[in-house]
Amino acid sequence: MTITRPDDKHVAAPAAPPPLARNRNYNILWSSQLFSELGFELAMIGIPLLIIAHSGSPLQMGLASSVLAAVKMAAALPAGVVADRWDRRQVMLVCEGLRALCMGSLALALALGHYSFWHVMVVIVLEGVAGSVFEPAEHAAVPQVVPESQLPAALARNAARPFVATLIGPAAAGFLFTVHPLSPFLTTAVMLALSFGALVLLRLPPRRAAAPDPASATGAEPDAGAGGSADKSGGGIMAGVRWILGNPVIRDTMVWMMAVNLVFNGLLVIILALSGEDGVAPGEMGMMMAFLGAGGLLGALCASKLYEALRPRVLVLGFAVVATVATALMAVVPTGMALGALLGVAGFLAPPANTAVMAYQLTVAPDDLRGRLSSVAAFCSGGAGALGPLAGGLLMTWGGGGSTPVLICAGAFAAVALVSMLSPSLRRFPSVLDPLED
Repeated sequence: MTITRPDDKHVAAPAAPPPLARNRNYNILWSSQLFSELGFELAMIGIPLLIIAHSGSPLQMGLASSVLAAVKMAAALPAGVVADRWDRRQVMLVCEGLRALCMGSLALALALGHYSFWHVMVVIVLEGVAGSVFEPAEHAAVPQVVPESQLPAALARNAARPFVATLIGPAAAGFLFTVHPLSPFLTTAVMLALSFGALVLLRLPPRRAAAPDPASATGAEPDAGAGGSADKSGGGIMAGVRWILGNPVIRDTMVWMMAVNLVFNGLLVIILALSGEDGVAPGEMGMMMAFLGAGGLLGALCASKLYEALRPRVLVLGFAVVATVATALMAVVPTGMALGALLGVAGFLAPPANTAVMAYQLTVAPDDLRGRLSSVAAFCSGGAGALGPLAGGLLMTWGGGGSTPVLICAGAFAAVALVSMLSPSLRRFPSVLDPLED
């Protein structure tokens, strides 16, 4: 008779986790965020339409957009501390409940015939705060409901959500507003209520410790913070900043994300301005942006397979190279559909590259710092996204006119590609699917 010990090689291997399609908690979280993002898109189109219909004031419309951006930026960093110190499910429930009540109050006021610009501004401020607090809590909750081996696939599916919302939301908001001005806000309140209801059913497992840093298996510098020591949670947002600065791969990918957002958002303003100068019809401009959305959605659908087939460093470098070539071609093709198609090509690799970056960040980060990591990333990306349009406008004003601003953007993408090739940490950018060496 053969006697086996617990450490014998005949011990059965752990059962494979169920596929994401059968992961109840992940699907609830994904559906909740889809409802949330659809509602946000409806409101962000409905509010400018509402302001124009009642006052026709471009100043009020610009003020509303600026206040929303400023509030989201101001709330981003403390939101990460909230996500790390409080129960994440409860945080998301409070945020979605508050947002639903705000949008419902606006719909009710319009139904009673009471429009007030200051009511709209209060709703915008609360939406900005609640949305900013919700985001890091949702990001940090994903590794709690998804096994580490499936995290890249889950993040790839998450990357498709904003593109779905962007493709559906604006058109639906315009149609609903023509039916009745309160319709977009009532529908948004319903979407947020559905998101709240889904989160009621969510069950987050106990938080688990982060895995060892994959960089240790590739020869990168060891990071004292990667193990997730408990004393990190008491340091506020600066604990997250110090941890990011101490991890070369995460620090460099954070800079990469900021640079890409800055250049891409500036490029979009330049393309729209050039199209306007060339007399491109508004409908055709909309189709150009639809190409970008379609390219991003297709890239998001392919992100998981590309992540499995290619190294993360290939995806990060590949996006910068493809964006450089596509942007350079934009300088020579006529404005219109051809230029929109190039925007779609440039946007195709963005979701796979972002999947690679986020999968590494969420896998390596200690659980009690994941919210702060997400909030710092949102703050940096949001800041770059806000500065990008300004940079694009300045290039159009002082960049020499014609195709010169586009070529400057192509040069900026080329610089991002060159830095990605020269960065030691990005050259050794590991995959979270790689087995760690003993």
